[in-house]
Amino acid sequence: MTSRPLDRLVLSIAQVNSSVGDLAGNAERVRKARATAAGQGADIVCFSELFIAGYPPEDLVRKPAFQEACRTVCEDLARETADGGPAILVGLPWAEDGKLYNAYALLAGGRIETVRFKVDLPNYGVFDEKRVFDAGPPPGPITFKGVRIGIPVCEDIWGEEVVETIAETGGELLIVPNGSPYWRDKRDERLNVAVSRVRESGLPLVYLNQLGGQDELVFDGASFGLNADCSLAFAMPAFEEQVARVAFERGPAGWRCVEGPKAVALEDDEADYAACVLGLRDYVEKNRFPGVVMGLSGGVDSAICAAIAADALGSERVHCVMLPYRFTSNESLKDAHECAEAIGVRYDILPIFSAVEGIETALKPLFEGKPRDITEENIQSRARGTILMSISNKFGPMVVTTGNKSEMSVGYATLYGDMNGGFNPIKDVYKTQVFRLCHLRNRWKPAGALGPDGVVIPENIIVKPPTAELRENQKDQDSLPPYDILDDILQSLVENEMRVADIVAKGYDLDTVKKVERLLYLAEYKRRQSAPGVKVTRKNFGRDRRYPIVNRFRDPGGPARAPDAAIAPRPIAGSAERFED
Repeated sequence: MTSRPLDRLVLSIAQVNSSVGDLAGNAERVRKARATAAGQGADIVCFSELFIAGYPPEDLVRKPAFQEACRTVCEDLARETADGGPAILVGLPWAEDGKLYNAYALLAGGRIETVRFKVDLPNYGVFDEKRVFDAGPPPGPITFKGVRIGIPVCEDIWGEEVVETIAETGGELLIVPNGSPYWRDKRDERLNVAVSRVRESGLPLVYLNQLGGQDELVFDGASFGLNADCSLAFAMPAFEEQVARVAFERGPAGWRCVEGPKAVALEDDEADYAACVLGLRDYVEKNRFPGVVMGLSGGVDSAICAAIAADALGSERVHCVMLPYRFTSNESLKDAHECAEAIGVRYDILPIFSAVEGIETALKPLFEGKPRDITEENIQSRARGTILMSISNKFGPMVVTTGNKSEMSVGYATLYGDMNGGFNPIKDVYKTQVFRLCHLRNRWKPAGALGPDGVVIPENIIVKPPTAELRENQKDQDSLPPYDILDDILQSLVENEMRVADIVAKGYDLDTVKKVERLLYLAEYKRRQSAPGVKVTRKNFGRDRRYPIVNRFRDPGGPARAPDAAIAPRPIAGSAERFED
């Protein structure tokens, strides 16, 4: 473009919820946001990483037909920019010369003006981009109306090199499209990385993040900008769609933001709860379920899941079912009924006596003379799972499963029973946090939540001792340590990968820690068969933590042993490489 360089650049930052594979729908979202941008007087509207395809597309992106369809959508959108309205910056997969890139394209004047490719492909945690994409060359800035804009894509700002190249080749402003999933405290990490790049380059930065749920990942948005002096230029809300007008002006010291929103960020339990709501909502909506069905036991886990479901979908799309047996207490029946009334959901009671007794009768020839044990307890759970799945099959709602991370860690759940379901909103939430979320939801709900205000979880559900009610007077702590102890040990083992000896040094009993470690390893096969669920911690079960099912290793629990220097490998002759203890 050869027009006079702008002294004022108005961006519309489109923090919009895309859907993987919904190319026509994503294109319409681009058009709608562009219309909003035109009303805002924007020069250009910007979208998140791989917006046209949806992110992450995983192996879907390797299909040539998918690549071609994404390019066709991009070309169609480019033609529409001939109308003189805002230009478009949008991400898509880009096949060229036998390679496939994670690309970001400038669409303006009726054509695809230029494309930049992601350089640094993440291959850790939930990311697996080296599997599907090729790394692009170091990018120089693009030129839009005389403004030289650098486009480092997501991971490209987590190291120094890409931004350094942009600055050295005349970049004036950084626009960073992202597909950065949520976990607790992630916003602080992003901000720290962005500040480092701004300090090094001296360039203002726009951090545009994806919004929405995709399988177990939730993208929280929370887009923001920094001025060249690292001051906060603007901030957009987390977990909410928004197309925000952001204006930059050129002065003697370069570009500076002079207009933009300043949303207050959600933090800690509030952010986790909002993530659970958004994750469940998008999983249900994007898979086109009419609603959800779930067991409501009178316990804390099913109660918080019912509240999350109502906030995500509206109470009228949530069906709760109490499935009592002879060990179900009157207290649980009362608590479940009060909870369902408070949330405003449909509530039915379907006793499971005949189902359990029918299965036990069928097994009687084989079980004759054997004492009752956990086998009969699991029959109750599996009868409940079968009933819920049958309701789902008949009427169409998805079954919500309600096991928390503490239970999923140690296998305190029944395959083909209470683990049945399509999605678990609290799969990555430890039991101690479940209690906190119940108290939180009774006094607060996130913006856009569709459930009722006020107290929705009766106090008695929160304060009574947790129990699965599979035998007389059963309590969780009959077979598990108290949850405050269990959860700290689990976080030490799962999130922090600590040695048993180091956990014991925190003040825990060796036998207890080793028991928890053993249960954690033994339950791997169950977790492989569990429903997906919202990621809210740094290390969830699934993408983040890929342990073998067949695993004979157990930490002996002794002090750490330093490598034996006497048998350490020798340095290669002529090499500067060193081997140290």
